[in-house]
Amino acid sequence: MAHYVILGAGECGARAAFALREKGFAGEITLVGAEPLPPYERPPLSKAGSTDASDPKFIAAAEKYIENGIRLLTGLEARDLDTASRTVTLSDGTVLSYDKLLLATGAAARSFPGAPQGSPHIRALRTHHDAAALREAMKPGQHIAIIGGGFIGLELAATARLRGADVTVIEGLERVLKRGVPEEIALMLTERHRAEGVDIRCGVSIEALIEESGKALIRLSTGEVIEADLVLVGIGARPNVEIAERAGLTIDNGIAVDTYLQTSAPNVFAAGDCCSFPLSIYGGRRVRLESWRNAQEQGTLAAANMLGLNEAVSAVPWFWSDQYDMTLQISGLAEGAITHQRRELGAGAFILFHLDAGGRLIAASGIGPGNAVARDIRLAEMLIAARAHPNPAALAASDIKLKSLLAA
Repeated sequence: MAHYVILGAGECGARAAFALREKGFAGEITLVGAEPLPPYERPPLSKAGSTDASDPKFIAAAEKYIENGIRLLTGLEARDLDTASRTVTLSDGTVLSYDKLLLATGAAARSFPGAPQGSPHIRALRTHHDAAALREAMKPGQHIAIIGGGFIGLELAATARLRGADVTVIEGLERVLKRGVPEEIALMLTERHRAEGVDIRCGVSIEALIEESGKALIRLSTGEVIEADLVLVGIGARPNVEIAERAGLTIDNGIAVDTYLQTSAPNVFAAGDCCSFPLSIYGGRRVRLESWRNAQEQGTLAAANMLGLNEAVSAVPWFWSDQYDMTLQISGLAEGAITHQRRELGAGAFILFHLDAGGRLIAASGIGPGNAVARDIRLAEMLIAARAHPNPAALAASDIKLKSLLAA
């Protein structure tokens, strides 16, 4: 009986395990996770609506793994991968033999250079344990400083303000959300955060981050020292490639895979945050995506390809962020765009359509209250997938339905 092993019990790994069964795999499945908890969804960790939850949002109930014949091993790390003998050694000494292996090892938060390790006052956000510590600090009278003005940093800034904490956001670049978010949208979010009382400082460099007398101290290059009850370091994530690298797999901004998620080693696949892959709709450009939907989709896709179905990566990248009552959604990758068209949707909502030199729609970025942009972003995603060259004036005209452009 064939044995498929999945390293990484997050969104991607868990979805892959269940997808194997849904697609008819009758062999053994072992799912290995480093955390003591069963697989859970990570996006809610930074969302305002879930900060009071004592338990994470589990992907499936414990009995579902048993019902589907999935052997779930938690609290164990994979220490060694031998692709020649097709074995994986775990942190407790267990050796697993595999017929096919999926690396869904995810990503880890980048640490601030020189910061003390293990400090209760200096944290990142990658796990439910991290979220619980942040939740405890988010209350009136507490000061939270956030290093990094990306999605995680700004979502937590909104959550902390809604819970009454004082918040300072420090961003080294000239504006927040510099990576992948248009300036118009970043400016709108910056203004909203400041209106809510968040102190946002951009273009500021940090000389030192230390802990002293039960507080975290941030020393800026200007000489100013910011004191906080808790500092969140949100300066991005790095892919967990260590076990793949030791095994000799090709690494290129993550574990390098082909369009079928196959690594450079036979019978070894990789998916989710840990891998980079060629995306055909962008000319085969190699990308690595850190998003909930990508983890879900690639988990299912990896399962199909482990079963020999040869399904290529084709999904259009999609991201979202909730801050206060506003939702930001982005479809596609705007890098390479030379112009954009703005479509007003009413109630302060709008979408920017990004076009390349040939007039092809390659990305769309929208923001507004609630789900105001969701439908049009979905239609834009379909236009991007179709490699459409829509009339720019029609994109900007709110009285022309995007569905008609898709039909054309």
